Amino acid sequence: MADEIITQAERSGLGKADFYYWRYQYELGRDIIVPFFQNNICEIKDKKIAEIGSAEGGVLHSFVRAGACYGLGTDIAKNRLESGRKVSAATQLNVEFTSHNILTDEIPQKWQNYFDIVILRDVIEHLPEPDLAILKIRELLSDEGFLYVTFPPYRSPYGGHQHTLAGNFLTKLPYIHLFPDFIFRKMISSGRQIDQEETLRLRKIRLSSKKFKECVYSAGYKIAKEDYFLLRPVFKKKFGLPTLKIGPIGKIPFLGDFLSLECMYVLKK
Repeated sequence: MADEIITQAERSGLGKADFYYWRYQYELGRDIIVPFFQNNICEIKDKKIAEIGSAEGGVLHSFVRAGACYGLGTDIAKNRLESGRKVSAATQLNVEFTSHNILTDEIPQKWQNYFDIVILRDVIEHLPEPDLAILKIRELLSDEGFLYVTFPPYRSPYGGHQHTLAGNFLTKLPYIHLFPDFIFRKMISSGRQIDQEETLRLRKIRLSSKKFKECVYSAGYKIAKEDYFLLRPVFKKKFGLPTLKIGPIGKIPFLGDFLSLECMYVLKK
């Protein structure tokens, strides 16, 4: 079944790069996120799933393939949403896509209290108002719904996303985003302008686990599960590396952020 979905997606008309990103998302969902939910949180069958910042929507397609009855992907990148639509049409998986900005757009009435699972994967660290984002996402959740959030804390080795800048080996070094501003700007100056701007924007946001938890409690959530990773689960897909948690150390303010390449939370109302 998995190969069939991938084969159908490959025939959907996606470009090579778009298919690469979709397939990575799909396999990440199929092999890591869906089993995590099934083994630790809840069954997937007949659940309604939304993903904020879904891009091509591969994770959503993996949930529907596993038995979820409906998926909704939202993003501000319309070209990536269109790629997701092509895959949905080719695979006949019930996943819809729409352009929506969680910070500035109203929550449509039909979405309110509707979704059993909302996914916010490696997105919240990019948002200038994370508190507003998770407060508005709360409107999407059913009374028994779950919000799944992952992000690298800013003080982690690559929390500044400096590794995304190409053409300069210095940007592959950990913790350089914690250098003084004038040094860091010099080190990233050879990267694409759009990537430089994004790393500098994250520098202003500086999302930490402590700040995130303050947003969580202020918005009226409780934490159902939390984990902190030295080696992220996604590294298994990217590099073939094992997943490695750091345990209770991850909950220690500041120290946990320096060591954690990923914070993972499952929230409930």
